[in-house]
Amino acid sequence: MFSIFKKRSSLPPDLSWIGTDMHSHLIPGIDDGAPDITVSMEMIRGMKELGYRKLITTPHILWEVYPNTEEQIKAEIEPLRQAAAAEGIAVELEAAAEYFIDDYFSRKLQSKAPLLPLSGNMVLVEYSMVTPPLELQEVLFEMQVQNYQPVIAHPERYTYLARKKSFFDDLKNAGCYFQLNLLSLTGYYGDAVLHLAEYLVKQNYYDLAGSDLHSPRHLDAMQKLGSSSLLNRLKESGTLKNHLL
Repeated sequence: MFSIFKKRSSLPPDLSWIGTDMHSHLIPGIDDGAPDITVSMEMIRGMKELGYRKLITTPHILWEVYPNTEEQIKAEIEPLRQAAAAEGIAVELEAAAEYFIDDYFSRKLQSKAPLLPLSGNMVLVEYSMVTPPLELQEVLFEMQVQNYQPVIAHPERYTYLARKKSFFDDLKNAGCYFQLNLLSLTGYYGDAVLHLAEYLVKQNYYDLAGSDLHSPRHLDAMQKLGSSSLLNRLKESGTLKNHLL
């Protein structure tokens, strides 16, 4: 039977309380994120609609795959700023880097080459999704010696550590910050990631939240955040420091 009542679409989540997104891949053609500026602008508009006022985009520096430099990243954010201003999009755009902890990164630390932080001294780092580097804790300690605050990107995605949760305790006790991928709360990366994210939320271990936006597909998936009880719990915990960026 035909119904005159139309099903109402769910409202998009309001992420204005987060304010600043500090993990994304918006600079076109530089890594596995936006392939061109048209897609970049589509994602920037979408993030603005979700309530963000500031976007700190973080291209990969993974030397064997994405040999980006800090100078290159700082130069290539400028066309995005100009494009956003031309469209009248009131969003602040900044650039940092997502460093993969490998031999190249270790050599940068050894030479005391300046890193590109999110803000202040906070530096976003990631490591292998298969096994952590043997020297991980030594590298993180050296970052701290050089007055950098390590921010561990998406710890919930290292699911091989789910049976060794003391690993996360050790990183937190050592003073590391944890950054949540918001899509982890929707099950986007699978149940194992969702369950580990739930554990870390309940431990109040997250200091920052990011979209890790790579494509419009990720932007579409973020619409499911509106029904996430874990996101509400994270909001109520007051642990996030995005507003300080």
